[in-house]
Amino acid sequence: MLLDLFVIGMAITLGPLHNTAFILILTARRGVRKGAAFVLAWLACLALVVALVLLGTGGDPPRPGTAPSTAAEAVKLAVGVGLIAYGEHRRRTAAGHTRKPATWSTRLHDVSAWTAAGFGVFLQPWGMVAAGAAVVVQAKVSSVGSYLALMAFCLLATASILAMELYTAFAPEPAGRDLERLRVWMDNHTDQAVVVISLLVGLWLVSKSIYGLVA
Repeated sequence: MLLDLFVIGMAITLGPLHNTAFILILTARRGVRKGAAFVLAWLACLALVVALVLLGTGGDPPRPGTAPSTAAEAVKLAVGVGLIAYGEHRRRTAAGHTRKPATWSTRLHDVSAWTAAGFGVFLQPWGMVAAGAAVVVQAKVSSVGSYLALMAFCLLATASILAMELYTAFAPEPAGRDLERLRVWMDNHTDQAVVVISLLVGLWLVSKSIYGLVA
């Protein structure tokens, strides 16, 4: 469980799309307050998904070979195949084309705190969140260590935006300059980052789910 959650959590936190959007929100007027709303909504979504899974399983994984166990593996397999297909699609379409910012991203400087919170929900990479939920379904969660591992997963998946929020709150001037440079870099490398993350995580999930189904 730990390695799977670490891989998925790292993929979520490094995703360029929500990080770029978060920088635009954070560098707007009253950006710290709007950024806090985004972070809280983002973290609440992750925590809610984990909590719902634990309520459904009671912390006891389904026996191997049963329908719930097979369904969890099938979810990981479907997400993995989808990520590979998406990564390959982005790789093909990015070649020789200039990437244009999404229309909605140009309006992020003017959003309210409530709208920023909505983007914290909307911009979740729900496919990877579903894969994380499938991993939790198969986990034995009964000790303090296992609950701490789930908390660490939620925090790891939130680490990038949380770090930017704290940096801006405590050092607004240098944070503004550094985040603008980071945003420009991500704008120029979004396609490459999406392709690499999608293909690596997709291959990881496919290999692990196939092993789980045939073992």
